Amino acid sequence: MELAITGGSTLNVSEAVFGREFSEPLVHQVVVAYLATGRAGTKAQKNRSAVSGGGRKPWRQKGTGNARAGTIRSPLWRSGGVTFAAQPRDFSQKVNRKQFRAAMRAILSELVRQERLVVVESLEVDEPKTSAFVRRLGELGLVRGLVVDSDINTNLYLSCRNVPNVHALDADRLDPVSLVGAEKVVITRAAIEQIQEWLA
Repeated sequence: MELAITGGSTLNVSEAVFGREFSEPLVHQVVVAYLATGRAGTKAQKNRSAVSGGGRKPWRQKGTGNARAGTIRSPLWRSGGVTFAAQPRDFSQKVNRKQFRAAMRAILSELVRQERLVVVESLEVDEPKTSAFVRRLGELGLVRGLVVDSDINTNLYLSCRNVPNVHALDADRLDPVSLVGAEKVVITRAAIEQIQEWLA
């Protein structure tokens, strides 16, 4: 299949990478797994055994008129432990490499079908100037979305970082969440070739 490049030329691409049928369950699974893997999972609270103190029975079992109590660190007491205390946990979900690549192919194919993938020859920036870069993006119809190059150089990164709702990524760091959340994706020829080599 062929992709139109801004300027008039075309680029031959693999049907397997950019013409795959969209699978919502697969893409959903991969996106959820990617987001879950990014969670820190460091939340922690103290249960009754972790709270300092409470080693001695506060009063005898019978004869005081009070309810039975074995420790002053019971969850029912002030300064006691938490009943169902949160503990550090690993939220990561296993996704096979084959599944991940299939999901990436499905997302890229859907972007092509919805005309949300804009291919350009290059995104070279002579100087790190945000205003000039915004004008360039305006010509390409990108207001909010993603800029992808085979190698994001310093000038491109500095020009892009202050533009609201626009992010720049190297092709080898492309992820499903960034692609799904982008209104439009501007991508270079070199990045397309690198992605094809990766996902073919």
